[in-house]
Amino acid sequence: MTLALQSLRQRLPPSLRPYFESAPLAALLLGISSGFPYAMIGATLTTRLAQDGISKKSVTTFSLAFLVYNLKFLWAPAVDRFHLPLLGRYGQRRSWLWLSSALVAVAVIYLGIADPTASLGRVAVAAVLVGAAGATFDIVIDAYRIELLQPHQLGVGSGMSQYGWRIGSATAGALALVVAGSSGWATAYGLCALFVLPAALTGLLMGEPARHREPTTRRGLSQALDAVVTPLFEFFRRRGAWLVLLFVLLHKIGDTLANLTLRLLLDDLGFSNEEIATYDVGFGFIAYLVGIFIGGILYARLGMKRSVLLSLVLMAVSNLSFAALAAIGHSNEFLAFTIGFENIASGIGGVVVVAYLSALCNLAFTATQFALLSAAASVVGRFLTGTTAGALIESLGYVEFYLFTTLVALPGVLLYAWLWKSGLIEQSITEADVRREV
Repeated sequence: MTLALQSLRQRLPPSLRPYFESAPLAALLLGISSGFPYAMIGATLTTRLAQDGISKKSVTTFSLAFLVYNLKFLWAPAVDRFHLPLLGRYGQRRSWLWLSSALVAVAVIYLGIADPTASLGRVAVAAVLVGAAGATFDIVIDAYRIELLQPHQLGVGSGMSQYGWRIGSATAGALALVVAGSSGWATAYGLCALFVLPAALTGLLMGEPARHREPTTRRGLSQALDAVVTPLFEFFRRRGAWLVLLFVLLHKIGDTLANLTLRLLLDDLGFSNEEIATYDVGFGFIAYLVGIFIGGILYARLGMKRSVLLSLVLMAVSNLSFAALAAIGHSNEFLAFTIGFENIASGIGGVVVVAYLSALCNLAFTATQFALLSAAASVVGRFLTGTTAGALIESLGYVEFYLFTTLVALPGVLLYAWLWKSGLIEQSITEADVRREV
């Protein structure tokens, strides 16, 4: 930490000083790099394909590229155990951080060069490559961040990482839209590839994490599979585990269907790239940060169960604003309201629902169980979006489609309310805390 940073920390109120320590600031930079690949194959690619005249069914199919993120736990052990030649001398975490940074940059540049009007298949391959490289990048960044932070810094560092992720995602998305309007998509994606630099430079400046420990060497297929199978067995031995998993699978379907099709709606309503960048990216970013702040307050004042239920209701109801926007048409004022409502609701949910999923994890298997639960939380919604959303919009129309997404969100809300009433929420969390071994 530089003397200037130390001097700045001393002038700050004690409550803010932890945010200006070197490790939490590093977590912020890591989060910025982690967030941008997601934007490149998300809303940014959706806008690009829509502007190139690609059918809605084909556009929404591209959301399947996100499924790679849900499978990253399968190759995470390789990132822990495989030592890279040459780069490996700089440390296990830093070598993988720099390799994955380079892979993400190359994949993003390739996606920018690929022309949807010439070969949609090539764009699909490029999107999957960005997803695979970005997921690997996430694996390394998560491990580096956790091992870099001291135990007392984990809370502050996790919050800084979440803010960084949103900054990287929103800034890269806005930059791509603005640059594409004047210089084309290839240039836009090429510039966005530079967002790997905050993470790469963090590895250079912070060094190999002091808390990193080499994993115990495993031999044989059964021992290798044990790292994934044992946490699963522990989870499903709990009373009501299948119902808890069903809730995890259901609760984000409506929200995911609505959010991953928003850019299609905005394009059809005639919003310009500048308007999308201003409201969906810029204003949405601010609203999301407000939602995170509100979520923390609600969690502290209402407790986990009440705040989670409230967030589920808000996320379901927010889809009605999408339907209203579709009915009203091109209106910057109502677009601002829709984006604000949706992002505040998502920000609240991002705090309280993630806290609930974290509480479900046995402390002996935190990393594996959280990776599996977070994957389950989004995989169904993304699969349905990629396979059916475009066709539903074409057959129902936007207004009816977003009303449908509201109805789809209700089973998750009702199931959570029943789990609360039956006591299964408390029991599943208590058993996670008690069972330290299988």
